[in-house]
Amino acid sequence: MVFKRLLGALGVGGPTVDTVLSGPGTPGGSVQGEVHVQGGEAEFEIQQIVLELVATPQPAPAQQGGGPMGGMGGGMGGGVGGGGGQGKPVVFGREVVAGGFRIAAGEKRSLPFSMALPAETPFTELYGQPLGLELGVRTELAIAAAKDSGDLDPLAVSALPAQEAALEALGQLGFGFAKTVLVPGPVAGAQYQELPFHQELMLSAAPQYADQVQGLDLTLVATPQGVDVVLEADKHLMGGMPGPHVRHTIPHGEVESRDWQAEADSWVRELLQLRQQFVEQLQMQQMGGMQGYPGQMQPGMQPGMQPGMHPGMQQQRRGGGAGMAVAAGAAGLGAGVLGGMMLNEAFSGDDDGGDDMADDGGDDE
Repeated sequence: MVFKRLLGALGVGGPTVDTVLSGPGTPGGSVQGEVHVQGGEAEFEIQQIVLELVATPQPAPAQQGGGPMGGMGGGMGGGVGGGGGQGKPVVFGREVVAGGFRIAAGEKRSLPFSMALPAETPFTELYGQPLGLELGVRTELAIAAAKDSGDLDPLAVSALPAQEAALEALGQLGFGFAKTVLVPGPVAGAQYQELPFHQELMLSAAPQYADQVQGLDLTLVATPQGVDVVLEADKHLMGGMPGPHVRHTIPHGEVESRDWQAEADSWVRELLQLRQQFVEQLQMQQMGGMQGYPGQMQPGMQPGMQPGMHPGMQQQRRGGGAGMAVAAGAAGLGAGVLGGMMLNEAFSGDDDGGDDMADDGGDDE
């Protein structure tokens, strides 16, 4: 993991830097390495050498195109963070490694460093297996009021034992890893958040829950006490629109002493119950808004429909995963045509997206 960049402001003959990372870091831990400085063709005053932690969150859903639904179709790849272009790089950590020294022509120096990583730093690998998420370290060299920033050096971050425990428990229940993305904004239910983005892991549904949910969105937020596990259901079907969530904690000191599979099962069941209540409340709100026409057919209604229902809701079964997500999205957006589009895309995602999920998953055993 090395990069080299000539100081462009000084032209040919200026000093160069190589940043070498010694291995992966951990959230709330640190990453070690060395900055190697190579003197140029003359003596220079090095004012500062700075390291920056850089991440590139996905664009917000409104920036991805396709209206408020973002990229819904196609299973787990749609919705929040599901594509639609690159976001803007965000610097989420900065540390001065050295400065205030002169380097002679041709001189070589090695500057060791240990850089702290925020507790909320996303993890990029699980048991050494890359998850497809990219973070970077960028080196900035400042000389005589001229600055030059190098290319990004890939940064590997390993999951904490409590984060591994949560993923293992859900994997044992049958959920499969699909992908992980960086999402702008706070975690659901967050009281305090240091970083302007968070990591979400998208999981395909376990067989025993497949009639209720198509997938889970999982966030694992490290704190000094433990890891907060935040679960949301089928958020990708609604373009990232907020809905019910559950939040529980795995204490760092209790990773080996409790049955996390049983607890994860209770979390999922709690989430599905909350979502069913959420959908029923939205449906009641819609029906309450149409009470001015008791017993009368409304524009766009079909035989057998109740006031407040749109055509896409007529065939949905109570408790069904795709149907509940569609109802929640349609009721929240209040548009029958959009609700019908959501219904079609959701069920086309069932047909087309399932194979994609199977292909992507299977690593989280």
